[in-house]
Amino acid sequence: MEVLSIYREKFGTDFAQNKKILDEIAIVRSKGLKNEIAGYITTYIKREIEEQNEKESQRIEATESVKSEGLEEILN
Repeated sequence: MEVLSIYREKFGTDFAQNKKILDEIAIVRSKGLKNEIAGYITTYIKREIEEQNEKESQRIEATESVKSEGLEEILN
């Protein structure tokens, strides 16, 4: 989490790219540990993006619902 909080803008949703970035910014001697950290970062970022998309779609649905309710009131 510390590496992710400091270098957040460098990481993305690509596992292989995250491994390369991890090589540049940290010394991880164990290949398995490096893969585990890169996998965690990748999953974490993908989950964050998914949650943002869900919130955005919920906001859009709520906005459309309010608009349609207002239109129904005007028509009645």
